[in-house]
Amino acid sequence: MTDAREAELAGNLAAVEERIAAACAAAGRARDEVTLVVVTKTYPASDVRHLAGLGVRHVAENRDQEAAGKAKETADLGLAWHFVGQLQTNKVRSVAAYADEVHSVDRVRLVHALSAAAVREGREIGCLLQVALDADEEHARGRGGVAPAQVGELADAVAAADGLRLDGLMTVAPLAGHYAGRQRAAFERLMEISSGLRATHPAANMVSAGMSSDLEDAVAAGATHVRVGTAVLGVRPKLR
Repeated sequence: MTDAREAELAGNLAAVEERIAAACAAAGRARDEVTLVVVTKTYPASDVRHLAGLGVRHVAENRDQEAAGKAKETADLGLAWHFVGQLQTNKVRSVAAYADEVHSVDRVRLVHALSAAAVREGREIGCLLQVALDADEEHARGRGGVAPAQVGELADAVAAADGLRLDGLMTVAPLAGHYAGRQRAAFERLMEISSGLRATHPAANMVSAGMSSDLEDAVAAGATHVRVGTAVLGVRPKLR
């Protein structure tokens, strides 16, 4: 018997799938060109199990303390775990034990720490460079992400690191500054940077962009992965 939560998730997931399919059709892209990554932060492992039963294979978290427990509890499901939050070096060893993809690589020091942890775990971890499209703007100070001009140097560091695989780029559309309210333009700029990256690293073709509110813009721009949380799981409870 299907419980109420599973039915709710099924309905939400179907609606998101319809949005992605429609966005792909509008952009002249095949639906299988875009991977849905469901961000389950603040929601329990039971929701991850429901989602897996509904066909979701890619799930994401942004806090290691929550992600590590859920990944362990659902290890039997064979899911691909994505870490999408800012990653501190003191959390790298834990994250390396379960993350298949880290979307937030933004500095060489983190590359070295993640490489050492991956080798220790005997795993290969996919890496996306988080690009701060507004890195040169005053309001962006202290936020995660590498400046566009520094992508090449960081990419070379990842490509040369043991235990790591350079897969591509990630961004979050800026809420202020030049790209505020211009998600399509922001994602198109990311695609330009991705094109430059692929000139020297052809296999780094993943582009992670777009969330619940702007996935259509991301798909239109060419994103290969969209990170959707609220539209699938519902409005998150406030963290205490």
